[in-house]
Amino acid sequence: DEGELFIGCAGGIDTVASLPYSTEPAPAGYKFFRVDVTGLKGGHSGDNINDGLGNSNRILARLLWQAERKLALRVARFDGGNLRNAIPREAWAVVAVPEAEADNFAAMFEKFYANVKGEYALTDEALTMSLREAEPSEVVTADTTHRMLCAVVGVPNGVLAMSASLAGLVETSTNLASVKFTDTDIIITTSQRSSVESAKYAAAQAVESVFELAGAKVAHSDGYPGWTPSLKSHILSVTSQTYKRLFDTEAKVRAIHAGLECGLFLEKCPELDMVSFGPTLRGVHSPDERLDIPSVDKFWKLLTEVLANI
Repeated sequence: DEGELFIGCAGGIDTVASLPYSTEPAPAGYKFFRVDVTGLKGGHSGDNINDGLGNSNRILARLLWQAERKLALRVARFDGGNLRNAIPREAWAVVAVPEAEADNFAAMFEKFYANVKGEYALTDEALTMSLREAEPSEVVTADTTHRMLCAVVGVPNGVLAMSASLAGLVETSTNLASVKFTDTDIIITTSQRSSVESAKYAAAQAVESVFELAGAKVAHSDGYPGWTPSLKSHILSVTSQTYKRLFDTEAKVRAIHAGLECGLFLEKCPELDMVSFGPTLRGVHSPDERLDIPSVDKFWKLLTEVLANI
């Protein structure tokens, strides 16, 4: 937001699981359905991770996990989320259940839908789920169906720890970002963040462990470093005083759970003294991303005045 001066951020690392799969004809007497989860708000996996928002991949997998155990459900396809740093808003799957269990599956769907609407009534009120018949296709083997659903339901997701030093700041989190099918593998992408470097890697280890138990190959990105806050910063003092003089109000000094480029700059040049600020953004990393135009003028005045007074 305009009027906020950031002096710290979380570091991050991505963890990607590749689960090999093969397909086979559906067992005789199976009926196919498509299940969709839509209408979630999504958002930035750092800045919005503590808003209690729904994760489409987790919601869809929870339903299929139940049906796989009780109704011998088989997965033909699962697709959810896109960007590693966005909370997924939509997901869909094509599944098959024994024709004799079709009505039970529909009833299970309705009950689950009502329950999950209640869970997210205050945070994702536009959540929508739909169930309709689908064209027959090949299905993933029963063993891989089971292991994939266990992994997606069981992998950590959301806030793992809050900061003990800054009230209200998320310290460590993980985001179940996307589930995609390639010709040979099911690719599950997650993103871990923490303002504590060792906790970042501990979160990645927890995610890796679940995926390994499911039989997936796991790879981590190089990651990026966090930025430790310093209230003694000279550039912070200059920027705060300049904001007060220009706009006759105090700027808010914050750290953020999202990743900022400052952490990378500081890794290369440890002597740097930095502050991060900008105009107001909403819906970052989603199709609803937008910029508050009037805030750009205030941002520009502050930037040029700070440069003149360093």
